[in-house]
Amino acid sequence: MHIIAGLGNPGLSYKKTRHNSGFQALDCLAEAHKISVKQKKFSALCGEGTINGERVLLLKPQTYMNRSGDAIGAALRYYNLPTQNLIVLYDDVDLPVGTLRIRERGSAGTHNGMRHIIACLGGGDFPRLRIGVGQDKELVLADYVLKRPGKDEQALLTEAFQAAAAAAALIVRGELHKAQELYQR
Repeated sequence: MHIIAGLGNPGLSYKKTRHNSGFQALDCLAEAHKISVKQKKFSALCGEGTINGERVLLLKPQTYMNRSGDAIGAALRYYNLPTQNLIVLYDDVDLPVGTLRIRERGSAGTHNGMRHIIACLGGGDFPRLRIGVGQDKELVLADYVLKRPGKDEQALLTEAFQAAAAAAALIVRGELHKAQELYQR
């Protein structure tokens, strides 16, 4: 079994903001594989299903971004899964808008949600898909990521969400390197 977590903040005021890119990519994955992500469990919205014949739990932590590790850690412990069976989808301001970076493992970089996950799990030994949302140096970072993107940016992000969903499906099948070849930009 794999747990695929999309990071974001709960609530309508955060919906479709740059910081909720992980939620939006997870929604694309759920739609493509007809998995309903509405069950409340682990301080998250989640849904079980199959992707490429493999059992998955799709997870949207409702703990707010900076406490994402609480929900993800609880789910991993409940299913007694190693961290390598976790895939995390999230926004990254250090990448240009619409860019995708896929890594087998790594550090949190500048992302507080990832920092909390790594602290809760005791390491960063799990695949992650970083979705580039860019930066606006004239805005405070928190203001920028909590804003909704403009029309042109949204078009690029929508493509990136679809690509992240397809890449996550390949990773579930054990094809991380193929996902990198096809979708990393």
